Amino acid sequence: MIAASRALLLGLPLLLLPAGAARAQQLDLSHGGPIAVTASDGIEWRQNEQEVIARGNARAVRGDVTVTADRLIAHYRKKPGAPAAAKPTPEQQSQASGGTVALGDSDTAGNEIYRVEAEGNVHIYTPTDHAEGDRGTYDLDQAVLVMTGRHLKLTTPNDVLTARDDLEYWAQKHMAVARGEAVVVTKDGRRLAADTLVAYTSEGQPNAAAPPQATKAAAQSPPAKAPDDPIAASGKLQKVEAFGNVSVRTATETVTGDRAVYIPDTGIARLGGNVRITRGQNQLNGAEAEVNLKTGVSRLISGTAGRVHGLVVPNEAQNATGGAEGQKNPPPAKEAKP
Repeated sequence: MIAASRALLLGLPLLLLPAGAARAQQLDLSHGGPIAVTASDGIEWRQNEQEVIARGNARAVRGDVTVTADRLIAHYRKKPGAPAAAKPTPEQQSQASGGTVALGDSDTAGNEIYRVEAEGNVHIYTPTDHAEGDRGTYDLDQAVLVMTGRHLKLTTPNDVLTARDDLEYWAQKHMAVARGEAVVVTKDGRRLAADTLVAYTSEGQPNAAAPPQATKAAAQSPPAKAPDDPIAASGKLQKVEAFGNVSVRTATETVTGDRAVYIPDTGIARLGGNVRITRGQNQLNGAEAEVNLKTGVSRLISGTAGRVHGLVVPNEAQNATGGAEGQKNPPPAKEAKP
């Protein structure tokens, strides 16, 4: 075991991607140079378990992606067909006792990091995108981040995605999945909620290739400056799919259903399954609905059911706008005809 109190440079080669495959501000740890790790309470290299553990204000940096947590664990393995990596030399052990370990290609060429775990106050970010939670696991084979715990949030220049149960971020598929009271709010205030939300983004702008070697200074340096066009670099929200207890809100209405598809460019959300449009005490029900979140206009679509129906309360619109008071004994509500 090698223990270090300040910094560790993981020179373990990770997934090798073609030149130019890296994308700018994605939360993607699956490519680039070595991972630089620092911690205030010590770093351990456990060769038997094939893991590196950093404790206390732990930080891992690779390119423009940074992970911070109370505790970080990097798991590595022997690459298929590669010879076993050599044990640390006396010189490396001396460097470790002084607070720095540099694992160069000569002794780690046969290993690769395949998973990084983060525990406690987890924050993974680039200059544009941020993910937060209590715990996080990054699978480098699939380039997938899974966040669990309380206060789960994924923030981009375009929108904020929150969840109760878990958040998944698929960097190479440009997709995020939120489960449990999931809510996405766009930068212009549009809101879509459901049991599960799946958000798809555009690819974003390419990033320059990461430097071949990491340094201790790089591990301690502040995050890179945000690009001139952070929205283009991060990737634009293209589509959101919603499943279970779907709710879409406009300035005057709430529309609910079993499922929905929302296209931000058009501002149109199309809902299906037990659709209900509610405005004050007025209510319309049908099989499908279309909501224009740019204009605030909603309309029922008969669909295969062939009919829609509703409940309209007289003077509701007048009462809602602060107009004349309603009658003391208003007539009974009337059912709207299709």
